[in-house]
Amino acid sequence: MASAYKNVEFVRTGYGKNQVKLLYVQRERNQHYIIELKANVQLSLNSRKDYLNGDNSDIIPTDTMKNTVHALAKLKGVKSIEGFALEICNHFLTAFKHVTRAKVDIEEAPWRRIEKNAVEHAHAFIFSPESWRFCEVEQYRNEAAVIHSGIKDMKVLKTTQSGFEGFLKDRFTTLQESKDRVFCTSVYARWRYNQYKEINFDMAWKTVKDSIIEKFAGPFTHGEYSPSVQKTLYDTQVLVLERLPEASGGD
Repeated sequence: MASAYKNVEFVRTGYGKNQVKLLYVQRERNQHYIIELKANVQLSLNSRKDYLNGDNSDIIPTDTMKNTVHALAKLKGVKSIEGFALEICNHFLTAFKHVTRAKVDIEEAPWRRIEKNAVEHAHAFIFSPESWRFCEVEQYRNEAAVIHSGIKDMKVLKTTQSGFEGFLKDRFTTLQESKDRVFCTSVYARWRYNQYKEINFDMAWKTVKDSIIEKFAGPFTHGEYSPSVQKTLYDTQVLVLERLPEASGGD
């Protein structure tokens, strides 16, 4: 049996728990704050005996991973999804010496506080899926964490100040050139932080979101012309890098 697998090698191994749901409620006197999230946790171990011999003695059960997410929220709190993902990675790498890698992906549900006439409700919220926030944190033992943040499913539309001209045409092209068209898209953006020791992740995320909307829409009175999706994407990324020097690279 062993000879049949002598040319087989492990490239990368990992296992984990997906879709760990959590509602974190912080009560500060008369004002309450919430973060609802879903977390995926993946670990890599320094041995392969679970694969080779069916030996589970090093396996941290996925149910334990789920419980750990809930317990750390209780013990540490959740100030931002990026910070919480870092806490989870740090826990597994420090509590278990045979864990070589931890990866945590978190998605935050878009709740916002109910308000009327500029007065915010103390403890009531409304689900407002204008956009979804997510992060991906990966850390290897004795190495710095790699943190990505992102925005997804943010639909935007403008009814003018967009065109598409001068594109390549061949015998299958039927699209007509246009100087004025409706521009509608669903935004996905993902960026990496080049440092994170003193960064405010909430403010950084808002900076990126506001920059995307600003470049897409332009000034409120007359907008900004977009000759192509690619040009708008490029201008947006340049603006983000100018406003958020902690960011490097983006999708």
